[in-house]
Amino acid sequence: MKANSIELIKKLSNAYGAPGFEDDVVELIKKDYGHVFNIKEDSMRNLVLYRKNHTGTKPSIMLDGHSDEVAFIIQSIKANGTMRFLPLGGWMAQNVPAHKVMIKNEDGNYIEGIIATKPPHFITGEVGLQPISDMVIDVGATSYDEVINVFKIEPGSPVVPHAEFSFNEVTGVMLGKAFDNRLGCGCVLETLLALEGLDLSVDVIGSISVQEEVGCRGAKVNANTIKPDLAIVFEGSPADDTFMDKYDSQGALKKGTQIRHYDRSLIANHRLISLAKSTAKEKKIPYQCAVRRGGGTDAGPIHIEESSVPCLILGTPVRYAHTHYGFSALTDYKTSIDLAVELIRNMTVDTLNSL
Repeated sequence: MKANSIELIKKLSNAYGAPGFEDDVVELIKKDYGHVFNIKEDSMRNLVLYRKNHTGTKPSIMLDGHSDEVAFIIQSIKANGTMRFLPLGGWMAQNVPAHKVMIKNEDGNYIEGIIATKPPHFITGEVGLQPISDMVIDVGATSYDEVINVFKIEPGSPVVPHAEFSFNEVTGVMLGKAFDNRLGCGCVLETLLALEGLDLSVDVIGSISVQEEVGCRGAKVNANTIKPDLAIVFEGSPADDTFMDKYDSQGALKKGTQIRHYDRSLIANHRLISLAKSTAKEKKIPYQCAVRRGGGTDAGPIHIEESSVPCLILGTPVRYAHTHYGFSALTDYKTSIDLAVELIRNMTVDTLNSL
């Protein structure tokens, strides 16, 4: 089975999956790939994907991508029917207002809403930045009772950004929501598919982890389940090419997979980094190196599980990550998969031990 990358990313991007509510993404993967891989699910809704020829006797490589997206959760309902909410994951307040969202109600249906703003007709003087704690979501209700009884929304309901995926055939650039990290989920699936049927020196195990945006919680569980000897973490990493010059930029569209050396959760294994870069050069796979001031990935908890796990982070740059919309280049997504496949195909026990 070979994935149609655009169709796969479209399905994953359009699916709703706030942290702790990744059900739609999980069900999509189980439905479309349950016949290809042996998929195990736990009570958090983490998925572990085993290849059909998995032995359990070889050193293991974990391929991780997280299924959640930055989102919100309803905190309370006001008398007028608008709702206060809290962020799930890292949001900048200026990116939140005046956008459409979808709220999952008690029946499991998604209700359209808008993050409310005051029209300019009612504003005098300068307007300061409103904190998220003062913002409200409006679903067109007129009272508390209508929200509860008609819309069937209650405190604790998850809220996700709404955006429809599209692909520009001319430029090869994708537009959609949740590229952080549905692109990573797609890379896990497509890497496993590319390796299917090959006789490898290692067992390769997919990990679709929940709740990364609120503390990398699912990856800790999956790492304990898989007990990997090495991990490749696929990310939809924030691009910087629209506000950095070409010398400072380390996450540019169409310049290849992003190999991350450092962030606040990980100092990467330099031997593994060297292996990844030499492999990329040999196979002519474009890449760019990233040393990040902030941020973190599932590699943070994975690399300190068990007796330590060398981790390689391969990122597909995403313009405007942690907002309602993002741009990414299909070629960058493909280079992440290509580099992972080449590394795994040539991985030996001796190489693993050298790390």
